[in-house]
Amino acid sequence: MLMYSISMFMNLLSCTEAFFIKFFLINLLMQILFFKSFRPIAIQIALITLISFSCSSGSSSNDSPIVTPSNLVVTSEIVGQSANQPNGDGSGTVKFNINANNATSFKISYGDGTLQNATAGINTYTYTIAGTYTYNVTVTAFNGTNSISSTITIRIAAGTSPIWSDEFNTDGSPDSSKWNYDIGTGSGGWGNNESQYYTSRSENVKVENGVLKIITKKENYQGSNYTSARLKTQGKFSIQYGKIEFRAKLPVGGGTWPALWMLGDNISTVGWPACGEIDIMEHKGNELNKIHGTLHFPGRSGGNPDSTTVTPNTTATTEFHTYSVDWRAGAIKFYIDDVLFKTFTNASNLPFNQKFFLIMNCAMGGSFGGAIDPIFVSSTFEVDYVRVYN
Repeated sequence: MLMYSISMFMNLLSCTEAFFIKFFLINLLMQILFFKSFRPIAIQIALITLISFSCSSGSSSNDSPIVTPSNLVVTSEIVGQSANQPNGDGSGTVKFNINANNATSFKISYGDGTLQNATAGINTYTYTIAGTYTYNVTVTAFNGTNSISSTITIRIAAGTSPIWSDEFNTDGSPDSSKWNYDIGTGSGGWGNNESQYYTSRSENVKVENGVLKIITKKENYQGSNYTSARLKTQGKFSIQYGKIEFRAKLPVGGGTWPALWMLGDNISTVGWPACGEIDIMEHKGNELNKIHGTLHFPGRSGGNPDSTTVTPNTTATTEFHTYSVDWRAGAIKFYIDDVLFKTFTNASNLPFNQKFFLIMNCAMGGSFGGAIDPIFVSSTFEVDYVRVYN
């Protein structure tokens, strides 16, 4: 009966209380061992104390329950993100800041098949799949076996690096090391019965306040009723495969025909359409906000191109938007503000496997631009930047 009572009493005590009682009893034992008649009961007390009580870290009926983490907060910072580069600078790097109450560890699923241990605070990760993609990132906070999770969505450009660009930051004439011009009306109005005369005059083309301005005007000039400009990188820069990106605000007016496009380097030897043509963006002033993404090549040229049209917004002529292609050996993908709207399957027998140069222009009328508004006087095609990535 004495052994049972002592054991029950010890189990009701905290570790600290039991320690001091144990210490007292052992000291008592040492003292009364000198008295022979008390030895049996002293030994019993000591054994009960040592055997019945343990302050180990193991669980018991008196352990406090494990608290589930709470208030999990996850934020992201895409490296190089800006108004002009909403998906980052192409490095693919993102900084995730994570915090939670009562969390002892974290795990992050980055949405690309990678799962990693993490810590509270900043966790940096670099995506390596080339292109612009959307990822669902899930963070889980743990405390023992208890956990909570939170998911955020990011869209990031990765695996690309700029190899050529013009930011148009210096006022005056466009950079002559990067651009030259087509001058005149061309044969039959550049093949489309267009009405403009292309010049390199500052009245028609200039860099001002951080943008390139192609100014289309109604005026009598060299036998034409309109003037404009057509810039190209032919002989200065060309590329085979990559991401080509223009940020532009389109001109207004019936008959205007702005275009951001590319032609094969071998046009002077094989001619058109054998050289191939990639029209990243075309717009008709007579069909406001409708954007055309088009490819011309043998069998699909002139009035029978491979073309897709889309009306992604109502601000093509009032706000800047990004027009781009992701051009590879297997496919050419067209985007507006990083939203895919056309995919073309490339093949080895097509002309889209060689170097192409870049072109920017605004035509007037012709077989595509259509009727020119008789009250048209002038309009400006603005380009904020041109960037080419590998």
